[in-house]
Amino acid sequence: MTERTLGALAAAPVGFGAMVLSPGVYGETDERRGQDALLAAVDAGATLIDTADGYGPDGHNEQLVGRALRGRRDEVVLATKFGFRIPEGAEAHRFPVHFAFGELAVNGDPKYVRGYAEQSLRNLGTDVIDLYYPHFVDPQVPFEETVGAVAELVAAGLVRHLGVSNVTAAQLRAAHAVHPVAAVQTQWSMWQPIDPELLAAARELGVGVVAWSPLGGGFLTGTVQRVDDGDFRQHQARFSAENLAANNDRYAPVRAIAAELGATPGQLALAWLLHRDAHVVPIPGSRTPRHIAENQAAAELALDADVLARIDAALAAFEPAGEGALLKD
Repeated sequence: MTERTLGALAAAPVGFGAMVLSPGVYGETDERRGQDALLAAVDAGATLIDTADGYGPDGHNEQLVGRALRGRRDEVVLATKFGFRIPEGAEAHRFPVHFAFGELAVNGDPKYVRGYAEQSLRNLGTDVIDLYYPHFVDPQVPFEETVGAVAELVAAGLVRHLGVSNVTAAQLRAAHAVHPVAAVQTQWSMWQPIDPELLAAARELGVGVVAWSPLGGGFLTGTVQRVDDGDFRQHQARFSAENLAANNDRYAPVRAIAAELGATPGQLALAWLLHRDAHVVPIPGSRTPRHIAENQAAAELALDADVLARIDAALAAFEPAGEGALLKD
């Protein structure tokens, strides 16, 4: 598939989610493995590299990305998110989530936004962020005010494009009224559908979609039989031992379709997503170069109308066990 557009921004069809490169996500890892994985993604054709100031301790993920891309910055579209690294003395604005720990906290007060960006620029070792998102909507700050602070960064030349993340259709429209939005990042995969109203709003406004967790936290690769200590997925209901076993059984017909096509289940999941909309870019993450190359090759997997109908029928035949969404309604 050819390059895709996210608003006025261009990127390869399959990007790379760097969250997995920090410890405490899918178990322990190290600097060398993280850098090798990121460079494998770039070598395989990924251009949209997604990170956040809240991934890993003390900006670890952004720093790793910055070190790995030293000398190759011009080859990528560098995206990061803000709000989790709450400044000392600032309030933590909490909101509920479906994960076992129950809540997350951000601070999107406009007075902190430039400081977030300047710290991310230092972490990443760059002078401009290509795509900058508020990570979540702050429940105590008008979203338009947070977005307006990012618009000021665009005007100042510190940010090239505005993105919004984990929003409703109404919040996307409100943000776009303040400043053109290039991309909305949202959870979207075979087992966690996008909000149809959000997708309709994105299409109407010319906003691209960046799909996080496009492989369902790895479940859609068909290789996850359990999650171990130190794995972030222990907080997710769909990865409990009982639910995971049930979901693997129910997903077998989709894995069978992948086998018929000579593709891996993960490739089929990504290709299916790419066929949902011409302006969606999934950002799977992996620490294994072979899997990273497989993910990138999914962009070349063509699915005709009959295959897509069979996939949709197989997906409609079961309801995954356990809550899959991050945010609570």
